[in-house]
Amino acid sequence: MNWDDTTDPSDAPEGLGAAEDRLVGSVADGEDQAVEAALRPKDLGEFIGQEKVREQLDLVLRAARARGATADHVLLSGAPGLGKTTLSMIIAAEMGAPIRITSGPAIQHAGDLAAILSSLQEGEVLFLDEIHRMSRPAEEMLYMAMEDFRVDVIVGKGPGATAIPLELPPFTLVGATTRAGLLPPPLRDRFGFTAHMEFYGPAELERVLHRSAGLLDVGIDTAGAAEIAGRSRGTPRIANRLLRRVRDYAQVKADGLVTREVAAAALAVYEVDDRGLDRLDRGVLEALLKLFGGGPVGLSTLAVAVGEERETVEEVAEPFLVREGLLARTPRGRVATPAAWAHLGLTPPGGRNTGNGQPDLFGT
Repeated sequence: MNWDDTTDPSDAPEGLGAAEDRLVGSVADGEDQAVEAALRPKDLGEFIGQEKVREQLDLVLRAARARGATADHVLLSGAPGLGKTTLSMIIAAEMGAPIRITSGPAIQHAGDLAAILSSLQEGEVLFLDEIHRMSRPAEEMLYMAMEDFRVDVIVGKGPGATAIPLELPPFTLVGATTRAGLLPPPLRDRFGFTAHMEFYGPAELERVLHRSAGLLDVGIDTAGAAEIAGRSRGTPRIANRLLRRVRDYAQVKADGLVTREVAAAALAVYEVDDRGLDRLDRGVLEALLKLFGGGPVGLSTLAVAVGEERETVEEVAEPFLVREGLLARTPRGRVATPAAWAHLGLTPPGGRNTGNGQPDLFGT
């Protein structure tokens, strides 16, 4: 149960908000944020998963405490819902320091960043979510703040403008991003420790679910946790959201205990299948297979067939389908893989799709 809670659905690209407001969406809404705050682990010992990241970060923090210094700046990258915000809070707790939370889209001017930096206390942790979306002037100011702990505040305009240096107390910046490739090298190089958050395995998600069920006072057996974990897309936030919906079903339709049968029946009601696909995901696959024979088909055509915006299909549905090996993006368009035909229980038309996911134009 390691999740981020600072993602604002309004920050999503235009056209994605409604699609991300789904049971298997990775963006946290108000309900998710409230629950996550109660379930969030307080130290590295409680944090489940991300073994390498935890081990490396533990060394960084212990060494900083032994020196009596602030910790190095930390950059965390990875998909939403994997624990970036949680780790930032743990860093502050381990260092015995307060934490300030903001996001890149909220910092549109250098003055916005200067106001935040100038009010930091010594040793404070500044968590900057979606750091790649910060404005360029603020980003350039951040270079000097991270390296020299000072900023130059410009007073006046034109030839009469004056730069007033402002000394900053030592602080630790924790940057989080879902797109590390968009960070400019000068900013990325100023972080002393960088870590990439991986998707969780089923066994790790089962541990997450058992811990969350205990905190939420939900009865769950091993098989029930395994059933939910297998549909959670490798993401703790989704696992906990599914757990809450299964809990509701168990209280109303069963005796309150979450078993494999109860979990499967509950998630069938919410249209989440055994691989974690929901209505949107299956709609994309069904259109690709039934209407276009498995492809190749262009993204715009596929989006029209599904009745969704092009950006919704590309940014919301496709990444998981590609990661699951159900869909391939090729220069000629989207192509279904043999696994997609098998998952929907359909038989590929003869000669239209070969074992490598590429169409056979000659039917051989």
